[in-house]
Amino acid sequence: MSLRIVYAGTPEFAVPALQALLASGHEVVAVYCQPDRPAGRGRKLQFGPVKQVAVAAGIPVEQPVSLKSAEEQDKLRAYAADVMVVAAYGLILPQAVLDIPRYGCLNIHGSLLPRWRGAAPIQRAIQMGDATTGVTIMQMAAGLDTGDMLYKLVCPITPQDGGQSIHDRLAADGATALLHTLGLLEAGQLQPQPQDDSLANYAHKLNKAEAAIDWLKPAVEIDRMIRAFDAYPVAYTLYQGQPLRLFASCLAGGAEQELLPPGTVIAESKQGIDIATGDGVVRILSLQLPGGKRLSAAEFLNGRSLLGVQL
Repeated sequence: MSLRIVYAGTPEFAVPALQALLASGHEVVAVYCQPDRPAGRGRKLQFGPVKQVAVAAGIPVEQPVSLKSAEEQDKLRAYAADVMVVAAYGLILPQAVLDIPRYGCLNIHGSLLPRWRGAAPIQRAIQMGDATTGVTIMQMAAGLDTGDMLYKLVCPITPQDGGQSIHDRLAADGATALLHTLGLLEAGQLQPQPQDDSLANYAHKLNKAEAAIDWLKPAVEIDRMIRAFDAYPVAYTLYQGQPLRLFASCLAGGAEQELLPPGTVIAESKQGIDIATGDGVVRILSLQLPGGKRLSAAEFLNGRSLLGVQL
């Protein structure tokens, strides 16, 4: 049997699951996205990634500012969906909306619930040094990511991973997990598992203010932060009064130079730029000056040196 599905999502993370649904035997009857936002230098309204896919597939697109009104709820009800699938949609769904589809609303969440609930689970998992993360397909409830868990896929976090690489992997895993969950739903084999609230942490929304590096912190914390924030908000330090953005890093071995103040560049090579911290050394692998391009350490050092500079 094929399910009638309303899909709600806006950014790139939600694209693979929509594409998987379109290629499946299920019927996507409508796609809900946040309203178009101005982008680029001309500040022209641009379609979001999910809307682009929906328009190309000829699927009706709805972009309400809110789903709280009876009018919007009636419009959703008219699609007669068996299930509503939600992935990084960006709008709160009132209980009245959760109750409209025959089987309720399923959410593709980018963490192994209940570990990280909230807006930035991918980045917080990396930042806090989690060895694994994953996706959870969840039956949506009125609380913030509190619903019963239906299916999980685990994803390791390696020392080379950043927010973008884990984002891309989980977006693909979310599509796989969703199709598996819908198969269980059709077969009547779902086994909802309640979350243990005592294990939950809140993944606060990312903001630019937290992207400034404090070199007094241990190298391991700074490395995790740089990797977690590589897509947004991007970690930075000040160099000659200007923000120097840091995208990729690792921990550098060897003797620590404890006599040098934290933030001092103690070595540089094609392999990276080594910076002393409050405890240990961070090696910067990719960085960007204001108005410039993102460069590898080798490219950055071609014709310039930071050796001895205190950032």
